[in-house]
Parts: sequence; C-alpha cells; structure tokens
Amino acid sequence: MHLTVGYLATPTGDDGVALAAALARTFDADVDVVLVIRQSLPDGHPGLNQYLEMLLDRGDQWIAKAVSTLTGAARSLGEAVLVGESFAETLLDFAEENESDLIVVGGARDGFFGGHVIGPVSSALLHRSTIPIALAPRGYADDAPERIEAITAAVPSEAGNDNPLPFAITLASAANLAIRMVSLVSAENLAEADDLKDLREIQISAARENLALAARALPESPDIESLVAEGMTLESALKKLNWEDTDVLVVGSSRFAAPKRIFLGSTASRILAGTDAPVIVIPRGAE
Repeated sequence: MHLTVGYLATPTGDDGVALAAALARTFDADVDVVLVIRQSLPDGHPGLNQYLEMLLDRGDQWIAKAVSTLTGAARSLGEAVLVGESFAETLLDFAEENESDLIVVGGARDGFFGGHVIGPVSSALLHRSTIPIALAPRGYADDAPERIEAITAAVPSEAGNDNPLPFAITLASAANLAIRMVSLVSAENLAEADDLKDLREIQISAARENLALAARALPESPDIESLVAEGMTLESALKKLNWEDTDVLVVGSSRFAAPKRIFLGSTASRILAGTDAPVIVIPRGAE
C-alpha cells in the first residue's frame, strides 16, 4: 500500500500525519509526505523570487517534523515540498502520478474536540478525487493509536447509493482486521414506510441483503458483524454507535458522483460531523 499525506505545519497537519502513521504500521505501507507552497505570480514588486525561496526552505524545515513522526512507522518514506496554485490539486496530481492507494489529511480544527470539520483542502478533495481520502478527526494526534484494528462500512439503505462494503472487506483483509457493517435508521426517512417499525424492517432487510451479497461476491471474506443503529435523526442514530480509538469508518460517495470519483453527499457529510473515528471516503464504484 502507498499513502500520500497532505501536510500543513499546523495541528491539522499533525492529525493527518498521526493517522498516516497508524495506517502505515497496520498495512506496512510506503508513505510520501507532501507539503505545498502556494505559487505567487509576479506582481511587479522586487523580492518575490527570494520570498518563494525562503518559503521553500521553511517548507523543508516544516516537513521534517512530519517525517520524524513517520520514521519507523512506514516501510519506506519520501518527502516533497511542491509549489502549486492549489494545495488540493497539487496533492492529488502527486498522488495520481505515484499511484497512491490513499490520500491522508487532517480536518479543520474549528469547534470542539473530536468529530470532523471539512476545511477547504479536504472539501476540494472530497468533491473531485479519484483516490480514496482518509480523514483524521480533530485532535487525533493528541492520543493516536499505534495501529488500526477494525474497519466499519456504512452501508446504504437506498437503491443507487454507493456501497463501500467491498472496499472495506478488501482493506480489512489486507491486515486481517475485524470488520463490521452498519446501517443507520432514522425517522427522517419515514416517507419510505408507514411507521418507524416498518422503516426499521426495511433497513434491516437492506443490511441483510448487503451481507448476503458480500458473501456471494467474496466467499473468502472474513466474518462480518452486521448492526443497525436507529434514532429520530441521523445524528441520534450515530450516537448509538461505539467507537474505539483503533476504528476506521468507510463511507461511499453520493449517487451523483461521476464514476471512479469522490463526491461527498449530504448524508456522508453528516456522518463525518457526527463520527469521532477516522473516516475513509471512497470514489464511486471503488472496490
């Protein structure tokens, strides 16, 4: 496995590096750390080239911190300080050129500890990336685990939505990790049934169908725990789930996403906001 880490010399960047270190130990991954210096166009003022050179020198110093954290965790370790107009585009171009399996970033640090806040870099990646994006929650670096031990797939309950279960099974199998799938039930979808009891039956049926589909498609897959979390809202359903420090959640893209690209839908956005575990968002149709 190859990871590309988008690094900023901020607590957000430290969260992403901490997640990359846990993933690298778990999957024996090769890691490249990328820091992007914003390109400045000539504006007629003297000293612009010297200023850019100073930022590149600072970049080498900043990225050294990330490299020291990842030393010993990654199978091999590379670093790159790049110049580009867009952090997200430059990072994605690098990851595609190096055939990365995951791009790892931290979220914004607004709000309280835990959960995910989508900043400008992660937002850009989550609406165009061709590579799965691993997002560290706020404060992850403060008490990060050594390794990942379990993968959870958020399976859809509506036809047409992307199912991340095949990707989650492949990921878990690569390191012999525990795997579970969860379906979220809320009264917000009451239009699908006469009452909440009927809706729960619909959701449970959908979860069982997904499990049976996975068993047929992947006969050598590990045992999968299947559960349904319910609440009056999606957020209250999420609160019924227990997350360990060593968990990772996998979610799919919106049905409006282009094939093999990520497009974060409204439901996945709310799952991110209500989840304390790291989250991997996969392109539509990824396996």
